[in-house]
Amino acid sequence: MCFTRHASCASRGFETNSVSVFFVLICTVLALAAAAVAPRAVAAEALSAPADSGKSAASAGQFEPAAATAPAVPSANTNTSANTSANTSANTAATGPGQRIYERTRPRLLQVRTLLKTQDSQSSVGSGFLVDEAGYIVTNYHVISQFAQAPGRNRLVYVTVDGQQGALQLLAFDIVHDLALLKPLDAAPLAGRGAISLRPADEPLSRGARIYSLGNPLDVGFAVAEGSYNGPVERSFLDTLFFGGSLSAGMSGGPALDDQGRLIGVNVAARRDGEQVSFLVPTTPLRALLERGRSAKPITAPAWAEITRQLMAHEADLTARFVKLPWRAAGHPRYVIPVPQEQFMRCWGRGSPQNSRGLQFERSDCEMDSRIFVSGSLLTGFITVRHEAYDGSKLGALRFAERYSASFGNEFTGRDDRLRTAPQCLEQQVGGTGLPLKAVVCMRAYKRLEGLLDVSILVATLDGAQGGAQGRLDAFGVSLASAQRLSQHYLDGFAWTANNKSPAPKPLSTPTPTPVSR
Repeated sequence: MCFTRHASCASRGFETNSVSVFFVLICTVLALAAAAVAPRAVAAEALSAPADSGKSAASAGQFEPAAATAPAVPSANTNTSANTSANTSANTAATGPGQRIYERTRPRLLQVRTLLKTQDSQSSVGSGFLVDEAGYIVTNYHVISQFAQAPGRNRLVYVTVDGQQGALQLLAFDIVHDLALLKPLDAAPLAGRGAISLRPADEPLSRGARIYSLGNPLDVGFAVAEGSYNGPVERSFLDTLFFGGSLSAGMSGGPALDDQGRLIGVNVAARRDGEQVSFLVPTTPLRALLERGRSAKPITAPAWAEITRQLMAHEADLTARFVKLPWRAAGHPRYVIPVPQEQFMRCWGRGSPQNSRGLQFERSDCEMDSRIFVSGSLLTGFITVRHEAYDGSKLGALRFAERYSASFGNEFTGRDDRLRTAPQCLEQQVGGTGLPLKAVVCMRAYKRLEGLLDVSILVATLDGAQGGAQGRLDAFGVSLASAQRLSQHYLDGFAWTANNKSPAPKPLSTPTPTPVSR
């Protein structure tokens, strides 16, 4: 494993069977990581999303947010009129449902743009819609994230289907569910356009029902995408709806409607590795945002404190739910290896390739799909767990020890960057469950999100001359207390199987795997 080690940790390399002693040191390292943020504070508006924020607020790298950040192109279609709905009402009987939905809704659709404060060049573009006649507008948080983090550098504007433009104010946001509530600085241009009503919560939609997503894809013009409702996404930590239709960049924040034109969700993301696999934020968190946002004052200063508060609440809930679930067994004949339940994770397994040169292994990778978009370069609020079980009986003890140690030393937990501190690590031999383990815990503190950390817990068994297991748990955006709780929970998951309750003789020539700095 490759780490940058902190000098204060390197001198504490004693061996202990007490997990509690180990965690005293873990807390010390966590405190050091948190304290390291203070002298490295940067200007209040130092962070803004890069031009390409192609990562989902709700997902891993396979997901794409439906907000466009391409270079500016000519404005949205201005050759239409907000009164088209009235002018064509006589012909609606001959049109399809998608056409009727679009004509009825188009006066309430908006494009939401983030512009640089001193010029008209746009740095991001998404969609939005009027949610009540007082002029309140809904979009995604990731559409307006640059403004939320640096309002002195950016400004928000809207563009209607008929070309009306105006300045916007940010009232409130829900970073966890990727929602934001806006209001125009001058409500007059949007008066009389009506609003999109929410489908009642006591009228659930059936799977397979036709729904209609609206927005401005790729900044080329407002459009409607027809698809099917497929219910909540399975094994997702956050409530997300599966839309069987196509969402393109620029449609983020647009409405998804039932056949009566009522809101059932907000466009948020799409899978890049599949077709017709897109995602919506349900209306439940939107109702909560509207409840608190209507009376909120406009946000005029960088919102890092509120971002941190919301992420703290999320990580506490995530940690509590994660440690409450019992570990599944990996099925190893010698070791109990912790594998997470798949209630809000997906696990994939694979075996050693043909060119493994005698070292056989089985691997499990478990990840959460739900990830929280903070900026174009920072996703957080999720956990991953993996392990590898090795069989080196074809290699012999010395060759196995070399390969086993090299594998353990091949991990990486990141470097110092503009978002997080360099990793600070502690390594110890522990054996609280009776199974001798090498454990390494590394923390990286967030520079702008005070009190939040990334933690990596890496483990290797030390008893086998020609076999062993290595595991890793990573938690992104957790508190110091949660990092300790997750570390304890993970280490407690390693043990002997029922048939191997007493340790095997310690091999004479197996070197202890030791991480190195990169």
